[in-house]
Formats: sequence, structure tokens, C-alpha cells
Amino acid sequence: TAETKKTAETKKTAETKKTVGGKKTVGGKGGKGGKAPAKEGAKKAKKSRKETFSIYIYKLLKAKFEKLGISTRAMSVLNSFVNDMFERLALEAKQITRINKKSTMKARDIQSACKLLLHGELAEMTMVEGSTAVDKMANA
Repeated sequence: TAETKKTAETKKTAETKKTVGGKKTVGGKGGKGGKAPAKEGAKKAKKSRKETFSIYIYKLLKAKFEKLGISTRAMSVLNSFVNDMFERLALEAKQITRINKKSTMKARDIQSACKLLLHGELAEMTMVEGSTAVDKMANA
């Protein structure tokens, strides 16, 4: 019948899409694969940049322990930790700002968020370091 002929023809054309040097190619593209050679004057595509805290963590490590290094996996764990804490603090500070019916997040809101999320001595040390950082920025 006419329908079976059409389906048989489409199968044949699908199997032998292109030939290169007398050989059948699998898939839709002919050739050996890979990318075409770059044209003269063509610019390379830029890699997308991934923002991390790695350089800051490394600087802190070297400031405290000059001879100590850190593995890539440990850096990844620390980076995830810093990102998680940043998100938690920002969310808590946003909620505090909303509760106070303000549209601008201030240093006091972030300080309150730190007090709520961190406990004991860690919260106290965070307050000291944070206030010195704010003073340093205000005087600069």
C-alpha cells in the first residue's frame, strides 16, 4: 500500500542522512566531529564567572596560618558554609527590617540577625568584628 511505501522511504532516508567519502555517517552531521576551525578575527566565547568566597577564605587562612594550605574540597565546603550563612543572615535581617516597617536595611538589623542566629561567644565575637568593620568603613 501507499502508506507502507512512505514509511519505508522515510526509514531509508533517516538511516542514510549524509555520506562522507562514500561512508555512511551516524547522526545528522557529516565529518569527523568536533568544532569547525575558528575564523580569523573571531572572538572566543567568554566563560561564565562563578562567584565564590574562595579568595577571601584563602587570604584569611594565610593571615592566620602562613604555612598552612587548603584542599579544593575543603575550600568547596567552606564556600558552601559561607554562602549558607550569608543567605540565613540576609533573610533574618530582611524580616527584621520588615517588622520595623522600614525599607532600608541598616547595620543594626544585620547585628540583630547575628544575635538571633548565632549563639554565645560566637555571637559576641561577631558583634566585635562587625562593629570594627563598620567603623573602619565609616572612617575611610
